[in-house]
Amino acid sequence: MEFSSKLLEKAVYEMSQLPGIGKRTALRLVLHLLRQPKEQTLHLASALQLMRNDIKFCKSCHNISDTELCEICANPRRTEEIICVVEDIRDVMAIENTSSFKGLYHVLGGKISPMDGVGPNDLNITTLVNKVKEGHVKELIFALSSTMEGDTTNFYIFKQIQDCDIVMSTIARGISVGNELEYTDEVTLGRSILNRIPFEASLKS
Repeated sequence: MEFSSKLLEKAVYEMSQLPGIGKRTALRLVLHLLRQPKEQTLHLASALQLMRNDIKFCKSCHNISDTELCEICANPRRTEEIICVVEDIRDVMAIENTSSFKGLYHVLGGKISPMDGVGPNDLNITTLVNKVKEGHVKELIFALSSTMEGDTTNFYIFKQIQDCDIVMSTIARGISVGNELEYTDEVTLGRSILNRIPFEASLKS
């Protein structure tokens, strides 16, 4: 792809580094920004810079937040005894949209995937195990995607805390095996949370 401007080429290259954005799509987006008032592009650049520099991760659940403690963890109306284990913020948003869960979350930041070089030490698993061993958590809900990586991660955490006095459950399999949580419709996801099953039972299925 030949460019008449090195500045344009650089912008297209950086845009194409985003997931799902190829060179042609990146060029279309950059040209669109060029056609907009300069202020609009500057607002976008400023928002991205502020996000990158000032965003935080909740010290309790590792959710993305503007403050040290996210709004969910800081909400006194949430049930601290039930923790829903998810992969990332997209899953938190998906479950919150169902209005079916009133507990807290723990964001792992990914799934165990040896093929991708992601091991247990790369995820927020230690803080979850410590949280459970403190004795305040009564139930842990595994809400990772129904994939091999998700099941492997669930089982690894299960082995770490299986001797603790805690109920472990997993979302019901109304969600198709292999599906990512964020793409599941709200009704199905909500029912899967409400109709969760004991984790040990899921190991036999």
